[in-house]
Amino acid sequence: MTNFYTENLADFGFRELDEAGKLLSGIKNGLPDDFDNQGIRVGFNMNSGYVFLTNDEYQVAMYDDESEELYSFYTTPYEGREGCYEELLQEYDDMHPEDQEFMNEIKQYNRKVA
Repeated sequence: MTNFYTENLADFGFRELDEAGKLLSGIKNGLPDDFDNQGIRVGFNMNSGYVFLTNDEYQVAMYDDESEELYSFYTTPYEGREGCYEELLQEYDDMHPEDQEFMNEIKQYNRKVA
């Protein structure tokens, strides 16, 4: 079975290393409010191409080139929908009630959008 996830920088290509650099620089501007700072490391999903920060709680933070800030990237617990808060909010009405509850819980960390 092939592993599609790595934290080994030797497995990163030039693009992924550039993305990792942006993530690490983005920490200077602060972590997302709901992102725990214990065990932070850079992850690379070789299947999707995403490079991101993760931590001991398996939370995910990604870098926004436009704002030059980190943001939380979520996976809903029931249906596994993925995206930033703004993207998931657009799907709210079509979500399973358990995922809607999850969105209500993370709303406090995404006040500028809500």
